Amino acid sequence: MIRNRVAWDRMAADYAGPGLVDWAAAEPAWGIWSVPEEQLGVLPPDLDEADSIELGCGTGYVSAWLARRGARPVGLDNSAAQLSTARALQERFGLRFPLLHANAEQVPCADASFDLAISEYGASIWCDPYAWIPEAARLLRPGGQLIFLVNAVQLILTVPDQDDLPATRQLLRPYFGMHRFQWEGTDSVEFHIGHGDMIRLLRRCGFEVTDLIEIQPGPDAATRHPLASLEWARQWPCEEVWKARKPH
Repeated sequence: MIRNRVAWDRMAADYAGPGLVDWAAAEPAWGIWSVPEEQLGVLPPDLDEADSIELGCGTGYVSAWLARRGARPVGLDNSAAQLSTARALQERFGLRFPLLHANAEQVPCADASFDLAISEYGASIWCDPYAWIPEAARLLRPGGQLIFLVNAVQLILTVPDQDDLPATRQLLRPYFGMHRFQWEGTDSVEFHIGHGDMIRLLRRCGFEVTDLIEIQPGPDAATRHPLASLEWARQWPCEEVWKARKPH
């Protein structure tokens, strides 16, 4: 993941401002359309004293949301520059938790250390799911939950190869064999797999799939990301949240 580390060290400054906004938010809002937590129900209802790890934490705002709800978070990211922003925001808001500079495919934490593993556009798309999901399973205790937000399959099949063009109404690539993607004009690598492959992978890692939330933004939603128009995202899922649990 050296390629993605270099790319995110370079892009980190662009995410400092949005990170500040998300740290300052009174309530969580998810994905590129900032859909409120009260609408989606992404987080477990009881996080008090839960040990959590955010895999690909970026500026650390998800871990900050968890801490304010009573969790004991650890943030992990592959980019030192992103973690530098996260530390500055910790100081600004007086809310501190451990930050680890590491790859989510090889986490320097003991087995069964956490009750929750979570990722919003972190490891969930920037690490190989066949590596990071087994690692998340290793880190979770019995009964632990895995929650991750990714680009929806429909988006990946219809977005042009150019990184700055929105999704179309046409299928532009095969569904079968989805895995590794490098968009034109980028040095970074993303990972996206189909629903059947994801379900089989989660089950193979010992998880029970408990929910799949296909996100529909509100009629007045706005985004700074050019992945899809609001009209498109109101008709087809642009983003999805997976939830899974390790049996007791």
